[in-house]
Amino acid sequence: MAEEAVTVARPSEEKGREREGELPEELEEGEIAEVGAAEPPVERRVDIGGPRPHPLEHSWTFWFDNPSAKAKQAAWGSSIRPVHTFVTVEDFWSLYNNIRHPSKLPVGADFHCFKYKIEPKWEDPICANGGKWTISCARGKADTFWLHTLLAMIGEQFDYGDEICGAVVSVRGKQEKVALWTKNAANETAQLSIGRQWKEFLDYNDTIGYIFHDDAKKLDKVAKTRYTVV
Repeated sequence: MAEEAVTVARPSEEKGREREGELPEELEEGEIAEVGAAEPPVERRVDIGGPRPHPLEHSWTFWFDNPSAKAKQAAWGSSIRPVHTFVTVEDFWSLYNNIRHPSKLPVGADFHCFKYKIEPKWEDPICANGGKWTISCARGKADTFWLHTLLAMIGEQFDYGDEICGAVVSVRGKQEKVALWTKNAANETAQLSIGRQWKEFLDYNDTIGYIFHDDAKKLDKVAKTRYTVV
């Protein structure tokens, strides 16, 4: 048989403790269990006859911000936890098909997908000078927008793909939002290109706006959009 590459995730510390007889910590309501989140999967060579996995250009990490944990934390961002890092197309679909989609997440939840080693926080050095495009939709309607955003990102469909940091879907009481984070807000040409392409990928009809993270930090909800795509 032909030699084949198989992606194998490193077991988490929690799994190790279970094997040693310790019970894992009880998950909060709405929390997603972490699976090998600290580092990307490693590859080893094994002799199997299946098809070769399809590596992605970048590794990506899913992060979850649990609404129950947020209520107990004083510092913003301290409740965000990495869930899993994937490096192949097959790994992505295996994970995506076994996690809750936005319409099934509790109100207050934020689910992120960012390039490996970029944290979904304003303070991250890659994100610090960036901003985000945002779309809104009614509750239960973000599933398709979220999936198409993920596929465009990991499939490197953007002309200025190096500008992409990641995306987040946010579930709120009356609506859901999907935001696309980029790293250099001052690069107007790149941001407008990304906004136009994203809107086209999603077949989204409403106007979308881009807000600088610096403005959001200073002005919060009254921050004005710097760029728009109609």
